[in-house]
Amino acid sequence: MATKQIIVIGGGAAGFFAAINVAEMRPDYRVIILEKSNKLLSKVRISGGGRCNVTNHTFETSELVKNYPRGAKELRQVFSRFAVKDTIDWFEKRGVKLKAEADGRMFPLTDSSETIIDCFLNEAKRLNVKINLEVEVLDLVKQENGQIQVITNRTTYTCDAVICSSGGHNQKKNYNFIEKAGHTISELIPSLFTINLKSEAITELMGLSVKNATVRVEGTKHQYTGPVLITHWGFSGPAVLKLSAFAAKDFFEKNYNAGILINWTGSLSEEQVKNEFEKHSASKALMVNAPLFDIPKRLWEYILLRAELALTKPWIELGKKQQNKLAQVLCADRYQMRGKTTFKEEFVTSGGVNLKEIDFRTMQSKIMPNLYFCGEVIDIDGITGGFNFQNAWSTAYVAASSVG
Repeated sequence: MATKQIIVIGGGAAGFFAAINVAEMRPDYRVIILEKSNKLLSKVRISGGGRCNVTNHTFETSELVKNYPRGAKELRQVFSRFAVKDTIDWFEKRGVKLKAEADGRMFPLTDSSETIIDCFLNEAKRLNVKINLEVEVLDLVKQENGQIQVITNRTTYTCDAVICSSGGHNQKKNYNFIEKAGHTISELIPSLFTINLKSEAITELMGLSVKNATVRVEGTKHQYTGPVLITHWGFSGPAVLKLSAFAAKDFFEKNYNAGILINWTGSLSEEQVKNEFEKHSASKALMVNAPLFDIPKRLWEYILLRAELALTKPWIELGKKQQNKLAQVLCADRYQMRGKTTFKEEFVTSGGVNLKEIDFRTMQSKIMPNLYFCGEVIDIDGITGGFNFQNAWSTAYVAASSVG
């Protein structure tokens, strides 16, 4: 019987993980990776500032899926097959130990993405996975015997199954061959970006961060609480990046021009804030010297001025009207977003192969038999913190297990 041939499209995280697992589970199969560029694993290399944020220390599936603005429901069954614990074990069996940081992000002990890259390249070599660079897939043609012809810029391959892991892109043309195969591509929208402000005085406080603030998009239900960083162009930090992912479609529709409300206290109401003021109402100390709610001193000074309070005012002289104004600024400080900035090179795109067209028990296409999908090519994206890689490993593993 002829050896079965499996083509993996894309030499990124999901592609390598799928190829290695197919080759390991099916030693009699011939596995070939086709990579469009002349580089392999480029996103792995830059992830986590070059340290590679492999996954997140979130073991409960019910908690894990909350970190995916799109695809949470579908990933629930995928993670029941291969989740965070499996990822840790998979790498450990291959000599790569992972460590968790305080915020849950997990990295290799070496703090170097090259450790992950070397692991993948060595495994691919050991298992005889063939890698062809600068091969662009142009078309997938279904054959009567169930095989698929993969037409590329160089040659045509005939294979028994295709695993498509061509990654997330911000241009529709990168999905042409998938659309030609009959699939729908959900609108490609940026996710994970920072908020730009235009000539707002707060940007002069660049470099300051607040450990716990709530950022909300005016007129929507979207809000996120966590660290907020003030930059020379606007707002960044985990809360802003996570908000950008969950509100990606709203921001897109508003053309990145939206009202942004910040609660600098975290999640206290104006009433709770005023109760806190009452505790200081007899104090002769200057307000400027006694920042509340863990707010850095320079930002506290800025907030007082924003509430039209003199920096020479003592607590004892804070009247009811002024209390209301200060509480309002602390709980709903409003800014006008004018544009966005992509978060480093780690861009993530919301959009991709429509979720309804994939069987998530196997990752197989419902439109073309023996075509499988994994990773960011699907309309699934996670927030920052290792969640996009976990999606890549899990969907790739399920696709690899289902092939053949």
